Amino acid sequence: MAAPFPNLYTHRKVAESAAKACDICYKPSSSVLITPDKKDFFYVCPVHLKDRNFATPKIDEDAIKAKREKELAEEKDKLMKEYQEKQRKKKEKEKEKDKDKDKKDGDKDGDKDGDKDKDKDKDKDKDKDKEKKESKDETEATPKEEDEPRVFELKSAFYQQRLQRKRQAEAAKRDRERASQPNYFPSVPTEPPRK
Repeated sequence: MAAPFPNLYTHRKVAESAAKACDICYKPSSSVLITPDKKDFFYVCPVHLKDRNFATPKIDEDAIKAKREKELAEEKDKLMKEYQEKQRKKKEKEKEKDKDKDKKDGDKDGDKDGDKDKDKDKDKDKDKDKEKKESKDETEATPKEEDEPRVFELKSAFYQQRLQRKRQAEAAKRDRERASQPNYFPSVPTEPPRK
């Protein structure tokens, strides 16, 4: 007889208000293991998922490879932006040097105005650096996606227990349906008893 559902369970979280008793230790838990076809699910503590005697994590190589490629692409984009920013600043400094040379030839009043412009430019650069630092801090503060495995395969004993519970639930449902049918129980005798 084929199993009604595969031995692959995805770990999901529910709201704390929807927490129910763990199937193993009966403590309230908001973690749920569910099959991909949603035919079976049960609540379990996250601690049990780390127990190798309960379940083994299934590592999705394609997902890991895709995640690694995405991280590399993000790093590449980040480095390109930093490089372009440095090049832009380098060009601005060269322009400032050219302006300084031109202003040296001018009178002292022009130098004062040039100093004011330099101060403004420095303030702008400081503001930009501050913004970059803040945005960096924000990205570092936000936690990355969980590196914990999300798909598990139950050990044989626990999987057989899940199958047995499913069969018992189906048998109980069939019994209830049969009992609700009018011809399930024998009818009351209509003739008087014999002596």
